[in-house]
Amino acid sequence: MNHPYFFELEDHDPNKPIPLAEVIEQLAFNEKGLMPVITQDAISKNILMFAWINKTALLHTIETKRMTYWSRSRQNLWIKGESSGHAQALKTMSFDCDGDVILCQVEQTGAACHTGRNSCFYLRVNLNEYEVNVEKGVVK
Repeated sequence: MNHPYFFELEDHDPNKPIPLAEVIEQLAFNEKGLMPVITQDAISKNILMFAWINKTALLHTIETKRMTYWSRSRQNLWIKGESSGHAQALKTMSFDCDGDVILCQVEQTGAACHTGRNSCFYLRVNLNEYEVNVEKGVVK
């Protein structure tokens, strides 16, 4: 079911921008204060990764134009590329129709995945053979 705020936006006049701070206040962060974020290459449109973001990371991402996530394993902010150099420069950001998922298009420097691959989604399911193929593609 649509969040009432976002449901009302379906008919909002596209010529009347909405203050970003207002929309952020309506986003549906989960009980842990997190929201899924899908990161996509702005040019190729390939999905690079999926991660979690909290409000602090979201605001940092918007302010710096560098993707900042919430690391559930480390329990702290994770600025992509801060230690690896494989950074993500934010190009566009979109919220879904329920306000519970964020899509960020980025310019990726180096690998997006910790394995050194372009994308975290390198395990391809072969639906006809019921098997999984591991794609090559390590960034040098």
